[in-house]
Amino acid sequence: MMMKWWQNAVVYQIYPRSFQDSNGDGIGDIQGIISRLDYLQELGIDAVWLSPVYASPNDDNGYDISNYQAIHPDYGTMADMDELIEKARDRNIRIVMDLVVNHTSDEHQWFIEAKKGKDSPYRDYYIWRDPVAGGVPNNLTSAFSGSAWTLDENSGQYYLHLFSSKQPDLNWENEQVRREVYDMMNFWLDKGIGGFRMDVIDLIGKVPDKEITADGPKLHDYIQEMHQETLKGRDVMTVGETWSATPETARLYSHPDREELSMIFQFEHILLEEEPDKSKWDIKDLDLVEWKKVLTKWQVELTADGWNSLFWNNHDTPRVVSRWGNDTTYRKESAKLFAILLHHMRGTPYIFQGEEIGMTNRVIQSVDEVDDIESRNMYYERLEKGYSEEELLHLINVRGRDNARTPIQWDDSKHAGFTEETPWLPVQPNHVEVNVKQALEDKESVFYTYQKLIRLRKENPILVRGDFKLLLPAHPTVFAYERQFEGERWLVCGNISSEPQEISLSESGEADVMIVSNYSRAAVDLKAIQLKPYEAFSIKLK
Repeated sequence: MMMKWWQNAVVYQIYPRSFQDSNGDGIGDIQGIISRLDYLQELGIDAVWLSPVYASPNDDNGYDISNYQAIHPDYGTMADMDELIEKARDRNIRIVMDLVVNHTSDEHQWFIEAKKGKDSPYRDYYIWRDPVAGGVPNNLTSAFSGSAWTLDENSGQYYLHLFSSKQPDLNWENEQVRREVYDMMNFWLDKGIGGFRMDVIDLIGKVPDKEITADGPKLHDYIQEMHQETLKGRDVMTVGETWSATPETARLYSHPDREELSMIFQFEHILLEEEPDKSKWDIKDLDLVEWKKVLTKWQVELTADGWNSLFWNNHDTPRVVSRWGNDTTYRKESAKLFAILLHHMRGTPYIFQGEEIGMTNRVIQSVDEVDDIESRNMYYERLEKGYSEEELLHLINVRGRDNARTPIQWDDSKHAGFTEETPWLPVQPNHVEVNVKQALEDKESVFYTYQKLIRLRKENPILVRGDFKLLLPAHPTVFAYERQFEGERWLVCGNISSEPQEISLSESGEADVMIVSNYSRAAVDLKAIQLKPYEAFSIKLK
């Protein structure tokens, strides 16, 4: 089977606001990204997923787009964008644009026109409903708290927004909306981008009158039409953000014969931290046995007729080293452990900026320090319901989106080399010890583990194409598995715990060559393995 470039690739996510400031305004920008392309080339990545740089009022940090074919002045100009695409291509790095087409900003020209009245030609670009019993049309709620309906006083109708009230949902049933979206996508594809990451793409087929949001009946029809009108015949990568996905629906999205998407982001392993049928803020301890079961399901069930993405964290989730690792005593060890466990699995790995140096979560003491709209809304909504301030700040520190959004820690200077001025979000105090400069100088750093893992994927088909077999499924802290391809077998093992563990993997046979280890382990006896806290390694088997 001929593999696509994106099946062998490793993708690096850039949250541009926090990556590198080049003009001293405290906000990262496109020229800042260009100035760091050599660093990304040294790391070895193949593509950059670029979070939105479009024109936006920034109600949701750029995921509320007011003009799809203009660049926000904070980030630069279209000429800067063209330069980024070209200079990245010179280094064999493709730029994958974030595509947000479930909704726009309420400051998009389409919505401005739509609000002028029911007879506006743009009215049907969005979803409007009359009041029911003098109130909202139904019980749909926003992901950012409260009702998903907001009253437009001028017309007396409500409009739908599954996120902020400043993010009205587009009406995908309107063919003209779809035409506009496809034209815009082709505008970017013609510039030579490497593809799209598609924000909450599982919501575009919504049927609001039936309170269906994800996985509506026309969802896959729309995506197949999108493919025909924009992606067909182009050598690009697409990844859909699909919080509702199952392995069955993942095959619908990613089976090559269906001509929809390259792959999806699924979140089942992350949702295990939430109480069933509640919100992301109703948290519970992670059950590692269940977590391994979920990861294995996604490894095994997409082997023949779909493709998986691999990630621990992104701009919407906490940093893995703080959430599931130990970001104090064993920061480097646990950062390397999660890298080793992820990059040996089947699928396309994603690295979130700063993950490759083991950056940690941001701890806040007051709601005044919170930038994220989702966290702020939750705080005030639950405060009214009687939750304590201490409890709510704990939830934000554990699950809030600002955790991932602090500026990249380039060096140990005042603002970590991110900016000369005050950064839009404070730099982590630990940047004095945890930074790129230090990582590049230390041959045992987290960075070089990532670099080695990326190189291993390029050089070893077993990582891309090999079968996956879970070992020790019931062990409460050890995640161990085998990969197998054309007679070659690798064993991967990690102890996700601050306590040493003793295990036996004798049924796997005999160890041959150590591939990578976060404790500089030279050899292992599979009959009696003494695992140190957060130790991980991979070996070839005889």
